[in-house]
Amino acid sequence: MKVDMSILKEKVTEYNKVLENTQAHRQQWKDKTKQFIMDSLHDILQQTGLKASVREKNNIDNLEAIILDLGRSSSGIAENLDNTDVKRIMVKNNGSLIYQQLFNGKVMVMLVNPQIEGYGEPKAPLSLAIIRPAELSTASMMAHVKELLDAIIEWEDFDDDEPGDKQPFEPIGFRHNLNVNASNGNDKGNDA
Repeated sequence: MKVDMSILKEKVTEYNKVLENTQAHRQQWKDKTKQFIMDSLHDILQQTGLKASVREKNNIDNLEAIILDLGRSSSGIAENLDNTDVKRIMVKNNGSLIYQQLFNGKVMVMLVNPQIEGYGEPKAPLSLAIIRPAELSTASMMAHVKELLDAIIEWEDFDDDEPGDKQPFEPIGFRHNLNVNASNGNDKGNDA
């Protein structure tokens, strides 16, 4: 009895193609993508006036990262230390955008929200996209920077109100929900 190996042969072909793609993505990172990310981020900073730095993290081959880092600053918050007149300044990490090369050569884009060291738990980085190196463009990088800025603005301007959902001021005891049926004039509401 002869066993049909065609399905397994197709899978082996697919597997070999994926391995080739990984090598091609890694080579493209080295030849073009890494420098393109750095140049594009520097250009965005120059044209927008955003104060940040672009740095490379390359301590592990083929898992390198390019980071747009908004740096650290004083949070304006200081902890009063017990029984002293000493205050501990709490430092704010202002947020960052990370372009991380993955194990398969693709690029993961992550957003790191601002956080104040020693105050609350930091949020885990948010994955914005996983893309092939050839798909990365100046337009997509501008969109990533916009997402970072949106997140930072939301964090800095935090409150529990959604935009447009602010309720008008209503003194306690003067809230009325009257629904009057125009056809017969019956009151169907609740009196407060």
